[in-house]
Amino acid sequence: MGGSTSLRGTSVIVAGAGLAGLTAAYELQRRGARVTMVEARNRLGGRVWTRRDGFAEGQHAEAGGDMIDPDQETIRRLAKNLGVTLSPILRGGFAFACQAGRTPGVTRVSEASGLWGELAQAAEPWVRAHRLNERRWDGPIAQQLAGQSVADWLDSIGARGQVRARLNGMRGFFLADPEHLSLLALVDQLATESSVLDHFYRIRGGNDRLATALADTLQEPVQFNTMVRAVAQHRGKVRVTLRRRGGQSHMAADALVLALPATMARRLAFTPPLPAPQRNAFRDLLYGAATKTLLQFDRRFWRRQGKSLAYGTDLSIGAIWDGNEEQQGRGGILTLLAGGSTSRDTKQLLAQGGAEAVAQRLKWLGATKAVLRASCHVAWEEDPFVRGGYAVFQAGYDPEQRAWLSRPHGRILFAGEQTSLRWQGYMNGAVESGLRVAEEVTILLATSRRRLPGGAR
Repeated sequence: MGGSTSLRGTSVIVAGAGLAGLTAAYELQRRGARVTMVEARNRLGGRVWTRRDGFAEGQHAEAGGDMIDPDQETIRRLAKNLGVTLSPILRGGFAFACQAGRTPGVTRVSEASGLWGELAQAAEPWVRAHRLNERRWDGPIAQQLAGQSVADWLDSIGARGQVRARLNGMRGFFLADPEHLSLLALVDQLATESSVLDHFYRIRGGNDRLATALADTLQEPVQFNTMVRAVAQHRGKVRVTLRRRGGQSHMAADALVLALPATMARRLAFTPPLPAPQRNAFRDLLYGAATKTLLQFDRRFWRRQGKSLAYGTDLSIGAIWDGNEEQQGRGGILTLLAGGSTSRDTKQLLAQGGAEAVAQRLKWLGATKAVLRASCHVAWEEDPFVRGGYAVFQAGYDPEQRAWLSRPHGRILFAGEQTSLRWQGYMNGAVESGLRVAEEVTILLATSRRRLPGGAR
């Protein structure tokens, strides 16, 4: 219905110029709506942030969203439609480096996959139960899983040390330690694994080029440094209170898309108020600590015959991968992502010895003679517009609250990676959520004469 329904004569405000909001704005405008986009930051992309300043040879790397999986078709199709090119990267996938004495022991990609398979086998009864529940996050199966931490489950099955180390190495993926991560989040991942991740993609020229390409299609420029403070619905309109550098202002439209992290959405004043379960869903959702460190060296010492370009690790510096293999130059950039408690460890290391101290932890990879030329780091939990890398479903989070994260409230619709069921935490999840809310807005405005939830008409 939505794809063939015109939105001419309607107006929509989109808050948040990350991939979710930009995709929603792009699709809504394509359908004929007048779209006004506001963004609290002074740049596009949100948690997609390509860093270029300070790196030699014109190189760049991603301080935020980085890799695109081969089966993430929605974002790949969007990029193609916008004329944005993808480059294949990290062929061969991730090996695993485990702390073993003074020097980490490296497990080859095939062996690392074997450890993941061992984990999947141990969790198979729960995976089977979750699939029988059609991967729903309601009912007694989901409640039982959500009430346990991954660490407690590992204790209950007597997991061997290598499996525990492998899950510690997943802190750069889940952004949470096993002690805090819900077993449901792990089982859900095991139940949905659909392909062998032995290669990935990245936007050629920087992932922010996708955000720029989306923004370039908009008839109205994005209004930066503009933060939503309150939202009120009355007589078929949404009235938004905004804070700008020049003071407070107001704006009204037929619908509002909130493409904001839950950490920001829960700060807003809603009139009428959100239903209690929805308020609780936003209030209780945590975002994982994540520090991303980009290190540019004068040589690409990690490129050696038969060696991996990417490593999951249980080290205090997190996961490691080639951050710009698709770019020219003798030098290269290594990307490190420290999630959960390793984010704190990395920040302490940076505070004590700077980027050189982090580089010293890479001797096992061959960094002994390489010269560090440039660096930057971003601690996403310190970012005032998100307070974390992406959503984490911690042990004890009521799984039935998850559906409320994407549930419309009258003429207010919610987008963002945290609303995605299949691709939560991914750029692809953000893009899909933007397309979903565009469809929802289309249906909503086509049936606007019917009384809607939340008291709007």
